[in-house]
Order: sequence, then C-alpha cells, then structure tokens
Amino acid sequence: MLAPESSLNESPVVFPMRLQALQAALDFVDQGFTLYGLDLRLVAWNKSFLHLLGFPAEMAYVGAPFESFIRFNAQRGDYGPGDVQSQVDERLRAAREFTPHEFERTRPNGCVLSIRGVPVPGHGFVTLYSDVSADKAAQRQIREHNAQLESRVAERTAELRLSEAKLRLITDSIPALIAYFDERRVYRYLNRAYQAWYGLDPNNPRAASARKYLGESTYAAVRPQVLRAMAGEAVTFEYEVAVVSGNVVIARTTLIPEIAADGSVAGCFELTFDVTDQKRTQEMLVQAQKMEALGQLTGGLAHDFNNILTVVIGNLNALSDARPGDATVAEFVEPAVDAARRGAELIKALLSFSRQQPLEAQSVDVAPLIASIGRLVRRSLPESLQLEIDAGSEPLWAWIDSHQLQNSLLNLILNARDATQAQGRICLRASAGTLDAAAAAAQQVEAGRYVRIDVIDNGSGMDAKTLARVFEPFFTTKKAGLGTGLGMAMVYGFVKQSEGAIDISSQVGQGTAVTLWLPASELSSDFAPPALEHPGSATPSSQGLALLVEDDPDVRKVARRFLLELGYTVIEAENGIEAKQILEQTPGIALLLSDVVMPGGVDGRELAAFARERCGVPRVVLMSGHAPELERPIDIPILQKPFTRSQLAVLIESALA
Repeated sequence: MLAPESSLNESPVVFPMRLQALQAALDFVDQGFTLYGLDLRLVAWNKSFLHLLGFPAEMAYVGAPFESFIRFNAQRGDYGPGDVQSQVDERLRAAREFTPHEFERTRPNGCVLSIRGVPVPGHGFVTLYSDVSADKAAQRQIREHNAQLESRVAERTAELRLSEAKLRLITDSIPALIAYFDERRVYRYLNRAYQAWYGLDPNNPRAASARKYLGESTYAAVRPQVLRAMAGEAVTFEYEVAVVSGNVVIARTTLIPEIAADGSVAGCFELTFDVTDQKRTQEMLVQAQKMEALGQLTGGLAHDFNNILTVVIGNLNALSDARPGDATVAEFVEPAVDAARRGAELIKALLSFSRQQPLEAQSVDVAPLIASIGRLVRRSLPESLQLEIDAGSEPLWAWIDSHQLQNSLLNLILNARDATQAQGRICLRASAGTLDAAAAAAQQVEAGRYVRIDVIDNGSGMDAKTLARVFEPFFTTKKAGLGTGLGMAMVYGFVKQSEGAIDISSQVGQGTAVTLWLPASELSSDFAPPALEHPGSATPSSQGLALLVEDDPDVRKVARRFLLELGYTVIEAENGIEAKQILEQTPGIALLLSDVVMPGGVDGRELAAFARERCGVPRVVLMSGHAPELERPIDIPILQKPFTRSQLAVLIESALA
C-alpha cells in the first residue's frame, strides 16, 4: 500500500486515484516490495511481500514498525534457534545503517528467497523479495548431474588407466593358475603361479609349451579338452600332474573360449586350481560313510552270531566234559570247538573294523612292543626277505590297546610279505611325531603329539582302484583261500577307534608305505592293570541264589548249566520286566547275570542299577553278544559272548571285588 507523499510517516489517508492505480500495479508484480521510512516504519508494500514471507495482512499498514516484522519472524523460528530478542536487536542494528545488501534466505517451508535492499536518499529503504526456489532446484539438479557425470568419467578413466602391472599384481595374488592363449594355442599371458608349479617365466609366456611342462602322457589326456574349448565350448576337467617340487597334484582346469565379433574363437582364458586336498577330503568322507554303513551292519550281525556261538561252544564243552574218556567225542568235538572259536575271533575282527569292539587302552611303550613283534614275525618270514626294525632308543608312550596294535602290525607285515613275494625288504619303524593344525585337519584328527609307526615294503604296490578299496571288509587281492579280506579293515577300525589316523601311499611296482598315527601319552605311575585270579578246580558246594536274565532260551540254557556247575541255585527270567519283579519279590539273591540288550523296555544296564541300588544284590555281571560303547556300564563287569565257564567264574569274582 502507498501513502501520500505529504504524509509518508503518518497514519493512512484516502488515496487519490493515481495512487490506487500504482498500488494495483505493485500488487500484480510477483516480487515482494517494501519501502520503509527513515524511522524504519512501513510506507509502502504489495501483496507478494505478505505472501512470500507469510505475514498476516493485518500486520501491514502505513506506519507499521519494521521491528514488528522482525520479531514475528524470530518468534516463529525463521532465523533458527536462539534468543528472540537478540535476533531482533541484531537485525535492527543492521537496518539502521541503511547500507545496500543482497542475500538469500531459506524459509522453514523450504522456500528460497533472494532479498535485495537499496537506500532511497531522503526517503528510506526499498527492499525486493524474489522466490528463487525453482532456480535453486534446477541449479542443484544440474550440479548433481554434473557430479554424476564427472564421477562416471573418473571411474571410466581409472579403468582405462589400469596398467598391465596392476592387473598382473591382482592375478599374481590369486591362489590359482591364470593364463590366456590365442587361436594358435600360443600363450599370451601367464600369472606367477605358473612359475611355482612348472618353473615357467611369466614375463615370457610365448616360450611356454604345454606339451613340455605337462609331460607327454598328461598332455595327451588334456589335449581333447583343449580342442573342445577351441571349438567354442567351455570345459572343466581334472587330471594329475607332476610339478617342479616333485609332488603330484590333482589339478582342476576351466577353459573359457573368447568369441570374436565374427563368431570365431579368438583364444581361451584358463583358470587352474590345486584340488588335491579337496579330493582327499571327499575320498575320506566317502570312506567314512562306507565304514559307518558297514559297521552298523556288522553290529547287528555280531549280536545274533555271538549268541549262536555261545550255544555251540557251551554245548560242545558240556558234551566233552560229560564223556572225558571218549576218544570219538574228542576227535569230533575239539575241531568243532576250534572252528566256533575262530568264528568268535572273526566277529571280533568285524567289530574292530566297525569301531564297536571295546578297547582295553592304556599307556603303552611302543618301542619294546615293536621289537617283540619283529622277533615274533621273523620266524614266519622267508630267509630271503629282509626285515628291518627301528624303534629308536627313547620310550614312545601311546594310549592304545597293545593287543590290538600287535594284531594290526602282524597284519601289515604279513601283507607286505605277500606283496614282496619273499624277495624284497620290509621296514618297520616307530618314532615320535607331531601333526600341526593343517596336517591334523587333513587326517581328521586333533593336532598334537603322536607316535608314528611306518610299515614300508618295496613290493608290487597297488593301483588307484585297489587303494580306494583297501579298507573294505572282505576285499582282497589274494587268491581264494589265502585271505579273508578283514586284515586292513581291522587295522583301520583299531586306529580310528584309538582316535588316531592311518595313511597309505602306494604305486604299482614301487611298493607301499602304511603310516599309523597313534595318540601319544605320558607314563602313568599309578596305573596297574587289574589282576584276576582264575578259580581253582574245586567249586564251593553252594554259592547262593543266582538270577539269570537272557531272552534267548538256548543261551539261557548254557548259562544256567555254567552257574549250576559253579555252585549256584538258579532262577530264570527272559526279559528285564520279569527280572525286576523277581528281584522285588525274592530276597537273598547273591548274583545277577543278565544280558545287556533285551526286548521289553528294560535293558541290562537299567536292571543292573536296579539290582544294586534297590535290592542290594552283591554281585552283578552283564553279558553281551554286542553292546555299543554308549550302552556299556563303566563300573560293572561285562562278559563277551561266546564265553566259557572259567571266564564266567573270573568275572563273577571280579564283580565281588
């Protein structure tokens, strides 16, 4: 609004027509307009001023103080946080100077205002307010686009400037062989890994010859795959190759053809990895799964077969005892008993293979055991066969079952004898060894100290197919009747159950080396194996009442006879539930003899605990055709089927101890 020239600093008056026309023109302008007098009171303004700055219409009148507009802005936060009076005072001081100014201010609603003020000599100060939000947004967008463009240009420039040296640094850091050869199969690029594998100079790739560094046989096997790649097909293949270190590694190579614009193959990119450890781990996993499956089958067979052998041996012994002077009985019974016992040993070998035969492990000095094995086996070897024994001069303590170790070493030496055909050399040696984390992981055992035992021969050796099956039960390369195929399976089971490792290396015509890694131990000064005295021939007339629990009636009949012969009065139960009822209702039971695995929900372990804790039975003995380690009580004697009367008597005595 405009005031008459004669009353610029006074209250509003009626405007003449010409002033109304001028005011209408000012209100039509998009820019805001104000004119303050020398006393900083409002003289003239337009509607755009009120709209752009968000002032109420009633605030604008002729004579309205400049301070009122400043205070309104400060109170609603246009100037940001701070003391309102200080903000007002600061702006009043600047306004009183009447100096030209031009600046931009962003209002809280996001509107950007360009404010330009100039003094009017003798009248006051004129200020123009322009909304430049759209211009600023456009400028910001242009800047952002320019920044993005510059960034893309910079990235592209950096990519283009990536030198061959930097590219080589990257490829040389990758644990793989990387190469490129052209359509003539001439190498144009080799990374540094080729130098480590084949001794090639990465700076002179054109001199590399695949036929030369791979060898004729390997090159002949690989060449068809290269031809497929040169025909445009991506291929991946594996092969064995000897490297400059003398090791033979398993390599996996991928060839990716480079297709030119005309569709032809311009060359091939080559990527090769060492997968030796990976393949070894896969083979060990397959072997472990195979052993586990066969072990489960073995465990199931062992239980039933040992029950059968218990009946056979028990009745044959009873027949022999009943007719001690009958030569005809002895002629037929003794071979049958021997055969049955061999069957029992065969079952033990199967359980050992499947790691389900309980080990009697203790701290054993391996060195004298190795020496005794050498003396024992020397008599069974031909004079033409050289046997070397080296156990060192220091003790080699290992936590093992010494009997199982002796059997394992005998198996290995006899296998070596057969492989050398009595004309070679066998070396048996033992030493202290250590497996670090990497070596232990490869063998799937814990890192640490081990006793290492090697059985090495220079015999016929084995090919890859035979080596892959060497631990399988009943697998043998010997002629029919010369081997059961359980020897190496038993060795494998014993070593694994001892938490050790077994490793075999062999090549046809170059012999075989078998290495056992057995956990090392310290000599325990207070260890002494329990000594069990065998009972004499005289049996007490009465040993008391015995409860016999066995679900197989034939086995129960044999065990009953043994107990009667040992002086016990026998009552029988065919399952754990029936046995618990008898224990609760029959006082004075002196002995509980129970099978471990029984139907009905109450097994021998639970029954033994019940007899001891609830019924006070002084002697508890368990018997089993096959009881897995987790089902074997650690504090109760357990008798392995098949067993004899004297073995039962020994266990009964130890149960009282």
